[in-house]
Amino acid sequence: MGFLGAIGADKYDRQYDDRYLLKRFWQYLRPHRWRVVGIVVLVLLFALVGAFIPVTISAGLAALQDSNSQVSVWVFVAALFAIAIIDYLLYHFRRRLITRVIGDVISAMRKDAFKAAVARDLAFYDENKSGKIVSRITNDTQELSQVLIIASDIVSQMGEFVLLFFVLWGYEWRLTLVLLALTPLVVGTMLIFRALARRATRQGARAMALVNDNIQESVTGISVAKNFRRESMIYDEFKGVNDQSYTINLRRGFVLATVFPTQNFIAGFAIGMLVYIGASFVIGGTITASAWFLFIQSIDRFWFPFINLSAFWSQLQAGLSAMERIFALIDAENTVKQTGDLPAPTLVGKIEFDHVVFKYSTGEKVLNDFNLTIQPGESIAFVGHTGAGKSTIARLIERFYEFQEGQIRVDGQDIRTLNLQSYRSQLGIVPQAPFLFRGTVMENIRYARPDATDREIEETANAIGGGEWLETLPDGLNSEVGERGSRLSMGQRQLVSLLRVLVQKPAIFILDEATASIDPFTETQIQQALDLILARSTSILIAHRLSTVRSADRIIVLKQGAIIEQGNHDQLMKAGGHYAELYNTYFRHQSLEYVEESRHTLAEA
Repeated sequence: MGFLGAIGADKYDRQYDDRYLLKRFWQYLRPHRWRVVGIVVLVLLFALVGAFIPVTISAGLAALQDSNSQVSVWVFVAALFAIAIIDYLLYHFRRRLITRVIGDVISAMRKDAFKAAVARDLAFYDENKSGKIVSRITNDTQELSQVLIIASDIVSQMGEFVLLFFVLWGYEWRLTLVLLALTPLVVGTMLIFRALARRATRQGARAMALVNDNIQESVTGISVAKNFRRESMIYDEFKGVNDQSYTINLRRGFVLATVFPTQNFIAGFAIGMLVYIGASFVIGGTITASAWFLFIQSIDRFWFPFINLSAFWSQLQAGLSAMERIFALIDAENTVKQTGDLPAPTLVGKIEFDHVVFKYSTGEKVLNDFNLTIQPGESIAFVGHTGAGKSTIARLIERFYEFQEGQIRVDGQDIRTLNLQSYRSQLGIVPQAPFLFRGTVMENIRYARPDATDREIEETANAIGGGEWLETLPDGLNSEVGERGSRLSMGQRQLVSLLRVLVQKPAIFILDEATASIDPFTETQIQQALDLILARSTSILIAHRLSTVRSADRIIVLKQGAIIEQGNHDQLMKAGGHYAELYNTYFRHQSLEYVEESRHTLAEA
């Protein structure tokens, strides 16, 4: 594993050259270039004022040594006081402007990262945990903003170093050469720590991403954990990743904490050398005591940028690592590739699978030379055992996954040539686990069509069973659904999801029906909503309820990605094939006949 541990990179991670990262970052700074110019001016002025402080002190000492000088010590005190005030004001305005620019830049980067995350296809989220993606959008951008402020201070100190160099050279070039000769010791140490610091910060960021992902998953699934009394288990899992993060970041801290003491040791040795050589020059009458004092006063300011750079090298490397992780998310590629960007026309709803081959990234082939034609307005129910390919077919129509061979056409048009936004706007999709956003029932129904009026939503809701289902809600359409719809029953969530589609009026309807049992009243309401949608759309139904299967115009029976039977319910039952087996296994207990038989059996017993 190594001293720093070995947390693997995400599949979409990339390693960028530092020069590329900085060049790309400049693209975010470009809109603020005039403010950047203002910052540079303030940085130079701040550095100039900082360089004047030891010069003023040295000049004061020289004046005091000169018996002919009439200048009072209070003049130098006043001069230093004025420099301190100017130094403070320059620092204040510089920091204020930098904070504003960095805030705008980080906001833009965070928006781009979030936009990229939203644009990724479902295959991306199948392979990458959402908590780690959240960490890049939040933690990494925050880390970068802090680093940029530190970097601005170091740049200012570097400016002060350059100015001070020319000042010292003008006073005494020999001591300046001694100072420069000792500088490589400081710089060399900084470069030695560079690679190790980069690796340490990268591993630390990955460890923190694992912690965030674990927390998000545990909090999201807390109800399941409590149902199965697994609170201690999820705590132990969190403790494991948290301890791993602690260990890695402790080692990271050990590596980075070594930098500053090492630099201080080298700087102390160099200062001692300069004091000794400078004292020899003063005794020999080569330089004045005030000039020697100037060098001693300036040495901290002269080397401080390098020592500071080394001390904060961890943060700078963390910033580059954070930038790298943010850009990797932005640059991640979708597996779904469109060959065109044509606006989708108003769809009629004819769907054709023409020799389609699909396999997941693992290499597992799900569909092999699959052919199927669905006529406009036809409702198709797919049935089959788990893994037969039912959901895969739906997701290929939705264009959430990329198929490897063949064509899928809608109204004769290859769906790969259509603009995804305009194409999907005509699809109505209800997933197996209906997801509701925090807010009211009305807001969740309006989600598919933001321009829908309250009246439209009320009419649609009341079209289901005369609106009786609304009476079961405390405030009707204005009832709060809670987080993920937690205040509603599973049946009510399904009903709201269906109403969302009804308001949308899609050309193609795709339903991955939930397997959860619901009460007969709600099931009746759901079936009414389904009937309304089926009457308007070409429908793809992944059915788990007998009522849904029977309402379909055609039932497609799948086995290992192939069609083995098709027809309506009565035809397939008469054939006595695989569908009849599925019916007796999964659907028969839902039928009225089965209920009557059970009652009769109980009565006889």
